[in-house]
Amino acid sequence: MDAVLQALADPSRRTVLEILRDHPATAGELADTLPIARPGVSRHLRVLREAGLVDVRQEAQRRIYTLRPESLVEVDAWLENYRLLWQHRLDALHTEIARGKKEQR
Repeated sequence: MDAVLQALADPSRRTVLEILRDHPATAGELADTLPIARPGVSRHLRVLREAGLVDVRQEAQRRIYTLRPESLVEVDAWLENYRLLWQHRLDALHTEIARGKKEQR
C-alpha cells in the first residue's frame, strides 16, 4: 500500500490516473494533457506501473496504458475507517442542526 500512496502523492500522476479512469491512452496522449515533457510522463508512468496502478500493452509501435482500479482496493479499505469517523461527525452535526431548528419554533 505504501507504493500506491507514494505514487498517488504526485499531482501529475493523479491526473494521469484520472485520464486513464475514463479511457486507455498512449504516453503521447498523456503528455499532451500534462504541462511536463514526455520523459517526465514516462517516469511517472513507470512509477504508476511499479505501484501496480496501471497496465501497459504493446500495439504495434504504441504502448497503451490502462488503469488497474483493483490496486486501489487496499487504500479504499484503509480509508473506510476515516469515512466512518466523518459520517458519525456529520450525523451529529445534522442532529444539532435539527435540534436548533426545533428550538427556534
